[in-house]
Amino acid sequence: MNKRVGLFLHVAFWAYMFLSPLTFMRNSGVTIDHYLMNCMQPLLLMVVFYANYLWLTPRLFVEGKHGYFLLVNTVLVVCMGLFNHYWITYTHEMFMPMNMPHYTPQFIDIVFFIIRDIFNFAIFAAVATAIVLAMRWQHNEQARREAEAARTDAELSNLRSQINPHFLLNTLNNIYALTAFDAPKAQEAIQELSKMLRHALYNTQQPTVPLKDELEFIGNYVKLMRIRLPESVDVTYTLDVKSSEMTVAPMIFISLVENAFKHGVSPIEPSFIHISIGAAGQQIVCNITNSNHPKTASDHSGHGIGLQQVQRRLELAYPGQYSWERGVSDDGKTYRSCITINNA
Repeated sequence: MNKRVGLFLHVAFWAYMFLSPLTFMRNSGVTIDHYLMNCMQPLLLMVVFYANYLWLTPRLFVEGKHGYFLLVNTVLVVCMGLFNHYWITYTHEMFMPMNMPHYTPQFIDIVFFIIRDIFNFAIFAAVATAIVLAMRWQHNEQARREAEAARTDAELSNLRSQINPHFLLNTLNNIYALTAFDAPKAQEAIQELSKMLRHALYNTQQPTVPLKDELEFIGNYVKLMRIRLPESVDVTYTLDVKSSEMTVAPMIFISLVENAFKHGVSPIEPSFIHISIGAAGQQIVCNITNSNHPKTASDHSGHGIGLQQVQRRLELAYPGQYSWERGVSDDGKTYRSCITINNA
């Protein structure tokens, strides 16, 4: 709660409590002294309330000293109840007209009045305690959410920092292979890599980047991979983007594209890689289909980082806002991966 709003509520409530005696005073002969004496009960209620609000609950109850808290509160409300009863009795006799017969309450009436006053003070003590505990819970919950958000941001940042060297390692391996048999293509690949590194270094420090920049980055990667592939490999990259203002988590799809080129190309069998990305409204769909040529157990290129990172990044960046369908066809020849993100 805003501090000014909280202060206003405190002032408004106690102003009502102290003005309430005037609500029930209909005798035009009531004096200021009579009114002030009737303000004793709200004053005592205020003492009990703030004793719990400012001291007993924070210093005893919250610290786990529940026994001391209950003992002090019991003594406090009993003393206040007894004092309030005898104060009312004293002031009633003081302002009673001389011609009115004197009334002496029965013992059972006195006990009832004292218990009623003690109960009222106990209610105010309980309300003060409840307010303090609610405020502390709210503060702790906010701190927990902030810590969780900070942890999520740190984990996302760590995942992005892992993706950059992972992507760079795979790309450099491809360029190294080109230098052995086609130096001009290797030079072209280095130029494409420089464009991609500009995006990887400068555009991935934010939680999201423009979708068009991410698509351009993926397009440059596909161009780079095509350089070293034979013409027989069918590679397509199609876009259907109807909203140019959309944003997306940086490099969220690159591991899927890398995986397609890693497992979708065979030197001896027909191979294809079809990448399709569409965006409409608040939805982004990345659909990748490739021929399935799994690597052998002895091939550790890529170190197996990619897909696990994609899963974790999706969970952190788009909790409850994404779906990921993936798997191999029944004949084992085709692998499909489709991610749908709803930027609601």
